[in-house]
Amino acid sequence: MAVLMVLIALLPFALGALYRVPAVHPVSTLMLRDLAVLAGYDRRWAALEAIDPVLVHSVMMSEDGRFCAHDGVDWGALNTVIEDALSGERTRGASTIPMQTAKNLFLWQGRSYVRKAIEVPLALYLDLVLPKRRLMEIYLNIVEWAPGVYGAEAAAQHHFGRSADALTRRQAALLAVTLPSPATRDPARPSAGLNRLADTIERRAAQAGDYVGCLAAADA
Repeated sequence: MAVLMVLIALLPFALGALYRVPAVHPVSTLMLRDLAVLAGYDRRWAALEAIDPVLVHSVMMSEDGRFCAHDGVDWGALNTVIEDALSGERTRGASTIPMQTAKNLFLWQGRSYVRKAIEVPLALYLDLVLPKRRLMEIYLNIVEWAPGVYGAEAAAQHHFGRSADALTRRQAALLAVTLPSPATRDPARPSAGLNRLADTIERRAAQAGDYVGCLAAADA
């Protein structure tokens, strides 16, 4: 039993290295759950080059504006969350894209300090072994954008009837701000609040500049 537990603990690290290979298309634990309950899912893998940069930049500015600057964990934001939790304050999200990728690939959903503690070293490892472009590519292909709809291409088709390489700035911003709550937010029929969030992200994405420098093709 002890050997089995060790092997299970090491599996994410072995898979993380394997996921450097572009031909490998990882699936998330949520996709595996959908298969297990015979629900099925819609995911159409798209290379980063086949996803409009406006969506890539919108997601980055919405989910993890320091993606290019940190090592997988935004320590400043995480320390603030820990301090808030210890003082009894309501905590804010501090998950980076590598942390969310680690959670989606290897861990369970829901709020849990135990999961977060496991998530941090996995995020550091993924950021170490995967180029930033590959990390972003995997994230954009496994994140859930609606119940049973995973990845940028399936999301663009599902919500807007067009490919992920043909989105408008507004559509990209709406998709980006849907990510924290894909079960309750509908980018095709946005509420006033969702539109306000999209306004902000659309402006940030247009001014992303050096913030997205690590995603340049030459850095892959």
